[in-house]
Amino acid sequence: MRGRRGDGLPIYTYEAVPGVPPVSITRLGRRSSEPLPPGAHSHDFLVLDYFERGGGSVRLEDRRWSVEAGDVYIIAPGEIGDLGGLEGAEGWAVLFPPEVLGAQVPGAFLSWRSHPLLFPFVGGAAGGVQRLKVPPEERSSWSERFSALDLELRLRRDGYKEAVLAHLTLSLVGVGRLVSDVVEDLRLKNEPLLAEVFRFIEECYGEPISLKDVARAVSLTPGHLTTVVRRKTGRTVLEWISERRMVEARRLLVETDRSVEEIGRACGHTDPAYFVRTFRRAHGVTPLGWRRAGRP
Repeated sequence: MRGRRGDGLPIYTYEAVPGVPPVSITRLGRRSSEPLPPGAHSHDFLVLDYFERGGGSVRLEDRRWSVEAGDVYIIAPGEIGDLGGLEGAEGWAVLFPPEVLGAQVPGAFLSWRSHPLLFPFVGGAAGGVQRLKVPPEERSSWSERFSALDLELRLRRDGYKEAVLAHLTLSLVGVGRLVSDVVEDLRLKNEPLLAEVFRFIEECYGEPISLKDVARAVSLTPGHLTTVVRRKTGRTVLEWISERRMVEARRLLVETDRSVEEIGRACGHTDPAYFVRTFRRAHGVTPLGWRRAGRP
């Protein structure tokens, strides 16, 4: 434990071991090999939970979730969790700091922010909690992937460092595939308004759109739209527009040689200086700094 917040809540930090990839895996629930942190706590690293068997519940932020087989929980740094209610559940927890993949696997590092329903994980920024569901026909491969990661970390055979990062990357790719179609997913969940909001943002983020433009597209007043989107997602419409633009900016910085000014325009920013300030405020580095860090 690193310390406590001002309200007394315990904060856990990732304890890296020299020479070992900063990735840990542990069993959850009935087969847990290590004691879980007691009560509510926070952490400064990423957590990816996968449950093979349901049972009990977990409390994440201000919501209690019933645990079911196939559940995947993505928990950002800074979020509050309490796993004390896992009665009968079995699963895995993978822990790793945001920088673990670094420049070695830039595509996977960026993929955490490639979908508007996943809150940001890059750079240690707190973002939120997301629950996903692995289809029944894919669950055995998920279990095999976590078992293989566990085996590599325990045995540490030749090449295990590369194998650990490979298994982690495959897990991130798997998560990305679970949420490959946000608009259709929202429609299936009976959220047609959110589906239309994200569809409009996806189609128009490269243009200088505003809250009024989105509100007009979904036939609501800007104030009403802001209230609904914030209540359902925890973010405002403008924050989602900015998030989608930053996703594209990061991709273009790493995958192309286009200038910062060109990338800014492609992401809906007509003022290059404002684009640089916005990017730096979101990531702690300039666009060129991000490009250098994301390339070998």
